[in-house]
Amino acid sequence: QVQLVESGGGLVQTGGNLRLSCAASGRTFASYAMGWFRQAPGKERECVARITPSGGTTYYADSVKGRFTISRDNAKNTVYLQMNSLKPEDTAAYYCAAGGSYTGIIWFREASYDYWGQGTQVTVSS
Repeated sequence: QVQLVESGGGLVQTGGNLRLSCAASGRTFASYAMGWFRQAPGKERECVARITPSGGTTYYADSVKGRFTISRDNAKNTVYLQMNSLKPEDTAAYYCAAGGSYTGIIWFREASYDYWGQGTQVTVSS
């Protein structure tokens, strides 16, 4: 069992930066791949980034590639999402999620993740 708690959301102007954190409970954090999802009002939840258990491989949605960076500190049971050059269209509730990591997994699908945080709101003003 893994419990996830996100923090770091807030209101920022276009072009600004934010860093989200997701703290995980449990001793098995390092065995999980971690993802960051977001959901804007009226839209489906989408995966914006994923990192493998060791942190050696990352994946990004095209919409955030080059602007967002996912990282993790397994000693601190924490995963981060550094968001730079924010745009109004990045406004959403952001969720972290933990899931398995195996060959062929579809990294951007919600079904690939077993545990979810409660979310943190990011609002980018124009």
